[in-house]
Amino acid sequence: MTFLKLDHDNIFEGGLADGTYEVVVYLTKQDAAKSGTEFINLDLIVRNDVEQKGKNMHVFHKIWASKETGQFNAQAINTIGKALQLQNGKEYSSLEELMQDMTFKTCRVTVKNEESEYNGNTYQNLNVKKWDVSNLTGPLGHEFKKKDDSFATDGKPLDISDDDLPF
Repeated sequence: MTFLKLDHDNIFEGGLADGTYEVVVYLTKQDAAKSGTEFINLDLIVRNDVEQKGKNMHVFHKIWASKETGQFNAQAINTIGKALQLQNGKEYSSLEELMQDMTFKTCRVTVKNEESEYNGNTYQNLNVKKWDVSNLTGPLGHEFKKKDDSFATDGKPLDISDDDLPF
């Protein structure tokens, strides 16, 4: 019985290379920067049911709200919605409803590693440069990694009172 067959094509190279990947939206979440500017954070996973490099790697994309209006960029949301094949003309009653509709949808993204500077610091960022409809048809076959459920609560919130806390 073989323990492992070494495969030099299946290596970690320290990040996702520039290119186009089939992805699935794993998580959508509203968040805010330290400055208070709100954004929608999309966590994309490179699909492992497609023969491509970078399987299971994450790509994070933010849709920023305008500092002046507090509104999210509608053109960015429409571009992503079209790539995810969300229904054209559909009206959403809340941001949560929109984010839920995006979750576990598939598309194709083109990414590029870029350098940026902010407050005198230089950063390396992986940026989504283009959103496209997936080339694949049929059901999603991606296998998500199993989470550690040793603290599972069967979907119920933990009941913790102030008396349970040591501070």
